[in-house]
Amino acid sequence: MAELTHSLIGMRRSPLAGMARDLMDNAVTGERNVRVSEWRFTTMVSLRVDPASPAAADLEKVLGTTLPRNSGEVSSHGQHSVLWLGPDEWLVVSQTSADDLVPALAASVAGAHAAVVDVSANRTVLELRGASARAVLQKGCPLDLHPRSFGPGQAVSTTLARIPLVLWQVGPDSYRLLPRASFAEYVARWLLDATQEFASAFQDGGRSE
Repeated sequence: MAELTHSLIGMRRSPLAGMARDLMDNAVTGERNVRVSEWRFTTMVSLRVDPASPAAADLEKVLGTTLPRNSGEVSSHGQHSVLWLGPDEWLVVSQTSADDLVPALAASVAGAHAAVVDVSANRTVLELRGASARAVLQKGCPLDLHPRSFGPGQAVSTTLARIPLVLWQVGPDSYRLLPRASFAEYVARWLLDATQEFASAFQDGGRSE
């Protein structure tokens, strides 16, 4: 059984496996640098629970951090980040194995009015990083992305090029985008197209000939 499981894991393909070379080759370098990459096989868990209930407190003990209470908030501890999606809904994004995290979360609320669902295969994670990252997003995202309105440590449900996704800013020039797996290639190709403007004048730090 263990050999079969290992074999199946080895056969997994991320939603953007076929674009790996495109993502690498189309990175923009130089002063206006920006690049797109995929965080493959990221563990994602949907939580639904009354935030005032004992079950919510039990989930927080497993995660080592609180469930955010306000729109846009993200809480993090170690390998886990918890994104607010609604008054009683959160998305856990983790670098730990779903095989370890999901059973632990489910066991903590066994018998309670709560839902713990592994949604790792439902989305992928795209990272957009670089000096021009915000300018790229502004081409197709309706949010006000100015630092006074949206900054590191915030995540919201929005759209990019009319595709619904979760947008999470993790640093001054770094964003993670979480589209449904079925939309991942469209979003990635849109991002690559939007980045090319910033390679037109300078590339690799020098003026193009």
